[in-house]
Amino acid sequence: MTRIVNSGMGDGGGRMSDAGEPAIDLERVGRSFDGRSILKDVNLRIGRGELFGLLGPSGSGKSTLIKLIAGIDKPEGGRIRVLGRQVPSLALLSNIGYMAQSDALYGELSAKENLQFFGAMFKLPGARLAERLEAALSTVGLSSDAGKPVARFSGGMKRRLSLAIALLHEPELLILDEPTVGIDPVLRVSIWSSLLALRERGTTILLTTHVMDEADRCDRIGLIREGTLTAVGSPAELKAESGASTIEEAFIRLGGEKR
Repeated sequence: MTRIVNSGMGDGGGRMSDAGEPAIDLERVGRSFDGRSILKDVNLRIGRGELFGLLGPSGSGKSTLIKLIAGIDKPEGGRIRVLGRQVPSLALLSNIGYMAQSDALYGELSAKENLQFFGAMFKLPGARLAERLEAALSTVGLSSDAGKPVARFSGGMKRRLSLAIALLHEPELLILDEPTVGIDPVLRVSIWSSLLALRERGTTILLTTHVMDEADRCDRIGLIREGTLTAVGSPAELKAESGASTIEEAFIRLGGEKR
């Protein structure tokens, strides 16, 4: 079977821009820990305004890859450019919204105070911060809990607040690591509606997910296994190429299954 490893920005059915410089451009990126290779010669281009999903099992390298793209970690080999700049770059921080798998929140502060703290870091002026704070809390369904200390939040509520922080300064690029884990189905629909609206306004979104129906909503998907991108394409492309009726089947047939 031919595998799609089209890591560029072709017109295979996804919503991509092939004009100008991509939002994310990776060339032969590698990373290892304690002598074990985590990422192996990853090549990937993600267009501006594209919603791109990384799909793979735990330990496949998804989180490591997005940390490199966000500039939190450094590759041992290869090149990473984000929004036209070489990564890592301090100048990029104000243009990126990043949500990690682990929640970096201040438990003694309220949700509103956490947002105010990060808003000050993003240098949002007072009136603008108040406007964005209200909008971010509404997006994640935490408006009525804004005054509660985060130490009293459930795990799902903490995930929602982390997403609100990533959205707060309306970044040009959103990088989200498992953004809907622990979030109830009704709110997950609302959050995805907001993500799709951001994409329509030109925000580039890169996210990791284990949820197959979420992967199906992405413009393109990168299937990753044991540190290698086994296939990249739109959901329709991947299903057609693999002869599968679902993304889950396509993932298994296009290199997701250990051999």
